[in-house]
Parts: sequence; structure tokens; C-alpha cells
Amino acid sequence: MNSYSVEDSSIISIVENISKFDSPSFANSGSGSLGPCEVGSPGGHSYKDFYLMAQYVTGLFIYPILCILGITGNVLALIVLGHRDMLTSTNVYLSALALADTIKLVNDAMYFLLLLVLQSSPQTGQVMISSVYPYAHYIFNMSVCVTAWLTISVAAERYICVCHPSKAKELCTIPRARLICCSVFVSMMVLSIPSGLRYRLETVHDSLNNVTCPKVVPTSLGLNEEFMLPYTWIQNSLRGIIPVFVLVYVNARIINELRKERVKGKKFSARNRITLMLIVIIFMFLVCVTPDAIMSTFFKKGYVEEDYLAKGVREITDSLLAVNSAFNFLLYCSMSQAFRVTFIKIFLPFKCGTRSPERIPLSRKNTKTDCEVVRGNGCYNDSSRETYL
Repeated sequence: MNSYSVEDSSIISIVENISKFDSPSFANSGSGSLGPCEVGSPGGHSYKDFYLMAQYVTGLFIYPILCILGITGNVLALIVLGHRDMLTSTNVYLSALALADTIKLVNDAMYFLLLLVLQSSPQTGQVMISSVYPYAHYIFNMSVCVTAWLTISVAAERYICVCHPSKAKELCTIPRARLICCSVFVSMMVLSIPSGLRYRLETVHDSLNNVTCPKVVPTSLGLNEEFMLPYTWIQNSLRGIIPVFVLVYVNARIINELRKERVKGKKFSARNRITLMLIVIIFMFLVCVTPDAIMSTFFKKGYVEEDYLAKGVREITDSLLAVNSAFNFLLYCSMSQAFRVTFIKIFLPFKCGTRSPERIPLSRKNTKTDCEVVRGNGCYNDSSRETYL
């Protein structure tokens, strides 16, 4: 690839332009400088073709597809989960999770949009990229941390419902779920503040190319290794390492309990069908987040300081995070009858029956949990019973 000139191929021109700036999420956890004045990479040109191809594929193909599908799906999920027929504690967590995923995907979509600007006007694109990076770096880290701990919250509630059903009515309530979701958002927003203060925009002179251009450089806080080193370890632990270990343990307990019920010949209840769906969501989180957790933990250098092999791998791990944020809606539709019914009721009302849903008394409404089995709405047959998602 390096032997081609810009005139030889428009694709190579795009790839070479892409290589002038950093990560597809604009928000990796590395330190150091970033921008169009950046020259070269540690480790020489080994694996450069791999890095450029990974950046090209993720930036121009994977990200736009995932962002379009994911943002659309998460907005639809928020509408359905916010319906009064879907008001449960688990759905409060899933709504907050959809919101965090949407924030993450909007941040990722900026990569594709700014990349297009870069193609039409390189100078304007470079200025925009350098200006956006410090803020996008904060949004990325905050949204990933929020997603991780909301997923833990869902898993913890499922664990209580399945393994300690007698305590579920007291612990798994809607007000408690709302309080936990708000606490997760606020705490992770505060925790990620140093990420937003880690970089600043600076106009520098590139003596090698004899040009003046914008560049993202570390702030005094970003250069303070006594603070940034432990902070980076804490943040990486909270966004990846700890959630992975907690979810593996909780999932194993839930699956073991479901296996015991099947061995005893108990009927597979609606509650457990919903639990299986949430187990799939948790497994998807583990598959998509574990590679990023490994990269963030064991590669102490920033994105810019890494060699081309590490950069190329990070392109892939970042795209896996986008996959995790994009496909929950499809899981809801494919695995939850209650979600499908409410979706049809909202968007295709002419397909629903005319029977009014049975309502839970107002005095119980704020304490309803997903461990309780309630009557379905007018789209169900009279004899059917289902747990709301």
C-alpha cells in the first residue's frame, strides 16, 4: 500500500487522510499529542498497512452502519420502554442503558462525519477534529463507564429475582431503580471529569513541514503522572476490569439457578425467559468489552505513543464497543414478547385487539417488579400470561 501515490487510487488517498488523525471514537484513554502535525509512530512502519486498513474499514463502513442502526433502535427502545404498560424496575435500567448507548453512538458518529469533512476540506476537518477531541474524550469514557455499571445493575436485579425471589419485592422497586440509575450517571460523570481536562487545543508550528496547524496536547494535569497513572488504572478498572469479573460471577450464579429449576422439572416461567434475554445482553457486553479492558489495562502508553499493531487492534476493540451499544434493540424484539406487543401497540395500533389491558392497582404501581407475573395487554390472547420485560 505504501508504494501507491495519491493519484494511483482514491481509496488510498482516503486512507492516507484518515491516518492523519486519531481514534475512531476520538476518545481513547491514552495521553500525548494528537493532530495533523503528528509525524510518524513508534515502532517504525511495521504493521502500518494493518493499522491503516483497520482505521479505514471501521471509520468509513462499520461506524456509520452501527450508528444508524443503533441510534434508531435505542430511540425506539426508549419509546417502548417508557410506555406505561412497560413500567417495571428492570425497564428503568434498560431505558437508562439505551440512553447511555445513544450518547456513545452519537459520539462515535462524529468520527464518520468529521472524516467526511476532512475529505472535502482537509484544513477545516483538521481544525474540527482537534477542537472536538478533548470533549469527545470525556463523553466516550463517561458513557462507557455508565454502560458498564448499568449492565451490572441489571445483572444484580436478575440475580435477586432468580436466586432470592423472597427479597425481590422489597429490593427491586421502580423508585430504587431510578435512584440507582441517577447515581450511576452522576458518579460516572464526576469520575470522568479528569478525562475532559486531560487535553487542550494548541496551535503549533510543525518545523518538519514548515506549517502552522492545530494540535491536541496534554494539559498540565495530563502531564502529571503522579495523578494520571493511578487515575487511569481506577477508570479502566471501573469501565472494564471490575464489571467483567462481577458479571461473570453473577451470570454463573443465575445460570446455575436456572439449571437447577430445569433439573427439578419446573416449568420455564416467563420470568426466566426474560432472565435468559438479559443473560444474552450480559454475555454480549462481556464479549465486546473484554478486549477493550485488556487493551486499556496492559498497554500503559497512550494511543499516539503506541505502535501500529496496537493502534490497529485498538481500532477493532473500539468498534466492538459500538457493537455492544447498537444491538440491544434487536435482542429485545427477538426475545421479549412483552416488548414486541408494546411496540406493535404503539406503532401499529390497528393490529392490536380492542380489549383493554388489566391494570395493576395504583397502590401497587410503584412497587411492581419484573418478578411478578401480570396479565398481558389487549394484544395477548385471553388465556396468556406474561411477565413484562
